[in-house]
Amino acid sequence: VQEYKEVISVALQDAKRLAKLANGLLDFAKANYDQTEITFKEIRLDEVMLDARQQVIKSNPDYKIHIEFTDEEAEDDDYISVNGNEYLLKVAFVNLMENACKFSSDNTCNATISHKHPLAVLQFDDNGIGISKEDLPNIFIPFYRGLNKQYADGNGIGLSLTKAIINLHNGNISVDTKGKSGTIFTIKLVHV
Repeated sequence: VQEYKEVISVALQDAKRLAKLANGLLDFAKANYDQTEITFKEIRLDEVMLDARQQVIKSNPDYKIHIEFTDEEAEDDDYISVNGNEYLLKVAFVNLMENACKFSSDNTCNATISHKHPLAVLQFDDNGIGISKEDLPNIFIPFYRGLNKQYADGNGIGLSLTKAIINLHNGNISVDTKGKSGTIFTIKLVHV
């Protein structure tokens, strides 16, 4: 009976990984559509971030995600609203939050929302293992798995998908590594 339970558990884990890969590939295809084919509307980034946080924590109850506003203006609708696709932006934020948590020993992501006219600026910060200088130029390439692949499962789609989504929104994504003490991803989107 125990052996059957173990085999079923492994099969379920494999099925979940395949489902995540398939969903990632579908999202990647959506993010590479012609922009005129995707519905855009005015959305609040804080609400999308909170939804993304809830989704990540539902799947990984031991993950901790803190979201904060770094200035008072960032709480104003005009400064945190963008013209975008809510579903795709949520996918991008989930990817960054999950990565921050899974590569941090304390499973924590610190996300901030700020405003630098005319941009809404979002940062996803972790205290994890960092990204090597060799891997840094390649992290947005589809299916690329760097030296950190030994620390966590993945398929190399998340960051390339996130970049495609941010590009679709005429935004910018950049990464700074703090050596072996963490990574900061920064997204800049033009607010409404």
